[in-house]
Amino acid sequence: MEFIHDFSKILLATCRDVLPIIILISVFQILVLRQKIPHLSRLIVGGIYVVIGLALFLAGLEKALFPLGNIMATQLSDPVFIYGTEEIVTHADWKAYGWVYLFGAMIGFATTIAEPSLIAVAFKASEVSAGTIKQWGLRITVALGVAFGISLGTFRIVTGTPLYLYILAGYVIVIVQTMFAPKSIIALAYDSGGVTTSTVTVPLVAALGLGLAATVPGRNPALDGFGLIAFASLFPIIAVMGYAQLMHWFAKHKKKILEKTNAL
Repeated sequence: MEFIHDFSKILLATCRDVLPIIILISVFQILVLRQKIPHLSRLIVGGIYVVIGLALFLAGLEKALFPLGNIMATQLSDPVFIYGTEEIVTHADWKAYGWVYLFGAMIGFATTIAEPSLIAVAFKASEVSAGTIKQWGLRITVALGVAFGISLGTFRIVTGTPLYLYILAGYVIVIVQTMFAPKSIIALAYDSGGVTTSTVTVPLVAALGLGLAATVPGRNPALDGFGLIAFASLFPIIAVMGYAQLMHWFAKHKKKILEKTNAL
């Protein structure tokens, strides 16, 4: 009964959030375009599915994903697990949190591979490029970028260093890469950074950051717990452009070798 009560509140909140979109589309279709809405019955059924699906997803976040990320962060950063003692630790030793960095990298990789938004972008990129850009190649490259970013983000939380230093340095690298990367990959690289922060990645990563900041000695969840999503958005851009630059260099190098071979 408690779940039904909670789900009813989430469902009503979802209906309230979706209502402005329905009103906007209906007003434009009827008053601006002045045309009947095609396949109205099918759209209504689809809209009901969307609302129920969103409500179930939000309920799942609240009941499972957020608690899971928080529990894992708490257990991994527990002083008993980290230092092997129950004594109060006032200062965190960043070298002792290796399992936290590894878990952050693995959870970042796994959630990104499963991210529906990235799957959609990779499919369209492969379709538009006539197979030149491989779906799995793009997904794995982006996932590796997120894995490194989340791992570095957990390191930032443990050490307590300012977030802006990492973000500034990261975007300096992105700007330099943009100047030298193949033009055909730049827009896709920037989009790849955006699609990583969606339905699967954000809940677990956000819970991981907040749980870690609440457990590491000397850290404040409000100040240090947020910021992992920024890492998850930034480093895939670097990874995709870096991969494209590397493949471009290999192609040029292979071409030079072939030209020298043919000349001989």
